[in-house]
Amino acid sequence: MPTPSAPTARTGRPEVSPYDALLVVSFGGPEKPEDVIPFLENVTRGRDIPRERLEEVGEHYFRFGGRSPINDLNRAFVAAVEEDLRGAGVSLPVYWGNRNWDPYLADALRAMRKDGVTRALCLITSAYSSYSGCRQYRENLAAAVAEAGPDAPRLDRIRHYFNHPGFVEPMVDSTLAALAELPAALRNDARILYVTHSVPTSMNDGSGRGGPASQTGSHRSGGAYVSQHLSVAAEITERVRQQTGHRFGSELVYCSRSGPPHVPWLEPDVGDRINELAKEGVPAVAVVPIGFVSDHMEVVYDLDTEARAVAEDAGVAFARAATAGLDPRFVAMVRSLVVERAETERARQAGGRVPERAAVGSLEASWDVCPPGCCANPRGPRPALCGSD
Repeated sequence: MPTPSAPTARTGRPEVSPYDALLVVSFGGPEKPEDVIPFLENVTRGRDIPRERLEEVGEHYFRFGGRSPINDLNRAFVAAVEEDLRGAGVSLPVYWGNRNWDPYLADALRAMRKDGVTRALCLITSAYSSYSGCRQYRENLAAAVAEAGPDAPRLDRIRHYFNHPGFVEPMVDSTLAALAELPAALRNDARILYVTHSVPTSMNDGSGRGGPASQTGSHRSGGAYVSQHLSVAAEITERVRQQTGHRFGSELVYCSRSGPPHVPWLEPDVGDRINELAKEGVPAVAVVPIGFVSDHMEVVYDLDTEARAVAEDAGVAFARAATAGLDPRFVAMVRSLVVERAETERARQAGGRVPERAAVGSLEASWDVCPPGCCANPRGPRPALCGSD
């Protein structure tokens, strides 16, 4: 059986049927100052966040001209994926839709329907299992299909790719590059801080719950969000050791906490941990944003601005690793996963053997179809696509 990116004998290029389009599904962000508060209202709708809190968060965006980098990053990513597919001889149009800002998912689906798309694969720009990083997007897709109306394309999703080589290997190289930026005299005593977005502890507890233990890349009892990050962090740390001959101390930390103070969220915060490390005598940190696929606001503000300032005040040398972004391996990963998912779907329809799925680290490749109860909505069930419930 061909590997996921191998050409078929008949056409000489990768086969992607039954899919006739790819939809990149992302978060969205404001593009000018007057967009900021309406965008934040979209993000927090139904959560009773006070107006003054929205204005406080809005200041993060105003420091960058009222424009989030995320939409420009997505435009560049879509263009890179299109070029990669074209170069491989894959004729598959790429669309893009956001959860919280223009271009909205429903508008993307209307454009796809107008172009004759009948069945599309969705790539969610979140690599890990959690309600906010998976099921909420699946709920958004269900709502967008309902809004787009009759004959909206049928949608499937690409699996979580947190442990795909095309994501992990760029992060290994960027970690090595960040360590190389630190002063040589301090480097071996540096701590690697792997950073991801904090979520409520209850959301982590529910992440991955409900899936068969042999296929999850997580656990039946939940906790997939943290366990997946820990697996990636351990894999990067070991590969860095192999490259440098030195095992760096490392740990998982969090950023971008929000919500009421009485609700427990994953900790420690990256800034708090840098201050603690300074008191412990750690002279340098390499901050590695494994929870993010591109340099959007949580990276350029929470890490490059806030965490860096904390480190400077504490006298700790600071370097931040690049995200996967437009790394050619990450871009090519998308093609690999599209072909893998298409080959899997054809094999299932024909009762054949599904292809091997690339994964590195301690966890297996995650599922294509989310199982019942996985990453449940904490506010109660809502219709969701691309799953068994």
